[in-house]
Amino acid sequence: MNLDFIAYNTPFISIFLMMAAAIITPIIPQEKRLPEKFSCLCIFINIILSGYLVYFLATAPENIGFNYPVGHFPAPWGNELRAGLLEAVLALIFCVAMFLSVTGNFYDTVNEISARRRQILSVLINLLTAALLALTYTNDIFTAYVFIEINTIAACAIVAVKETGGTIRAALRYMVMSLVGSGIILLSICLLYGLTGHLLMQYMRLKISELVKTGMYDLPLLVSVAFMTSGLAVKSALYPFCFWLPDAHGNSINVSSAILSGLVLKGHIFLIIKVFFRVFGLDVISALRMDIVIFILGCAAIIMGSVHALKQSNIKRLIAWSSVAQVGYIFLGLGLNSEIGIAAACLHIVVHSLIKPMLFTSAGGLSNMAGHNKNLHDLAGTFYLNKSAGTAFIVGACSMIGIPAFAGFASKFALTAASFESNLMIFAVAALGASSLLNALYYIPAVLVIFARGKNNNLEKIKLPLSFHVSIWIFIALNFLIGLAFIPLLNLITKGVSVFG
Repeated sequence: MNLDFIAYNTPFISIFLMMAAAIITPIIPQEKRLPEKFSCLCIFINIILSGYLVYFLATAPENIGFNYPVGHFPAPWGNELRAGLLEAVLALIFCVAMFLSVTGNFYDTVNEISARRRQILSVLINLLTAALLALTYTNDIFTAYVFIEINTIAACAIVAVKETGGTIRAALRYMVMSLVGSGIILLSICLLYGLTGHLLMQYMRLKISELVKTGMYDLPLLVSVAFMTSGLAVKSALYPFCFWLPDAHGNSINVSSAILSGLVLKGHIFLIIKVFFRVFGLDVISALRMDIVIFILGCAAIIMGSVHALKQSNIKRLIAWSSVAQVGYIFLGLGLNSEIGIAAACLHIVVHSLIKPMLFTSAGGLSNMAGHNKNLHDLAGTFYLNKSAGTAFIVGACSMIGIPAFAGFASKFALTAASFESNLMIFAVAALGASSLLNALYYIPAVLVIFARGKNNNLEKIKLPLSFHVSIWIFIALNFLIGLAFIPLLNLITKGVSVFG
């Protein structure tokens, strides 16, 4: 493949730009919200770069990716990035979702935290974006660990940025759980390095294939993949490692909730897909029965996340528990242990990365009309005061239920189709069907509440900035675009998965 300068350097420039932005942002004057605007500008530049890379790879005559040696040191000693069609699509979606999450929540950010804290928040958002892009593009397992830690520290900090008793407790709980996950991941990396002598993923894959043939290292390989999966499952909020998540989302400011649910979790999930596909290989994962474990945990997350959501009266906690269920969909697709299953899981990553920030942003817009109250009964009638937020919440709810023409239907359809090629079809279809029913049982009452007239006398119409309405309607448009034309997107992702390993 003949690579032009922009396409070849996009992975490195994308990460470097956001890391540099995190360094520069603290010295930018706080007047006129310049730090936030600067962060948004850098993210928007990454949208353009990622979009160009998607276009370049999608139209390339050969369906392959390319490796970028950082510092141009040769493998296996040098650090390395890898960009293929799948990585480019996910990088584009992550940047779009990050940009809309930040711009859509300007009003709440300004009203809930001081200018100095907004500047700190901008630094953290830059770090989170850099970490997401690094986890998407890296081909080095230890570099992935470094950016996992950057992701963790920044994510915990954006929970605590409001600095109330609830946010501090939630951030500390998040930090403890994340550190446990990090320790387990590091143990796995040490074990894998001891077994293979490599840190670059393709070289680890070759060495693991040799070890499997000897039949002498099955137990160490099983321990290493179990540790890696467990550590990343904790960070991804896979059930039952998810009980920190509702507190973190429920107590943090809206932009933090949108980023945490829609984006932070996805970097860790995509790294699991990389480890399964590119480090071990699907045949080794199947031989070690790790696909069955992931499938069972995914089904449990789908059901239990929805069951817990049914019990919530706080709209943000309801959406947070819904995220636990949605993470289960991705792990269910991964547990099918096939290219089509992984493609369906990646499609759901795309869908969830766009829909969940929209739900948190719209919930924030509705709560603004009710004196910033988050309890569902306080939101009665808020649709009529903020129709943009109300419409977005309805669209997001329909998507999560899986109604045709909405984005959530697209990924559920893809997961169901992928399950037909698996021996686990009956269990997968049962879990997906039960989840759709449960989703309807808690999202439909929430939708009815915001339409209820005469139930709340404490409402006040607040004029939100244009950035909120523009971001919300772009979210809505993307939802329908994916829901109505998901086949080309799924084909693009499938094409990327076919050369992912």
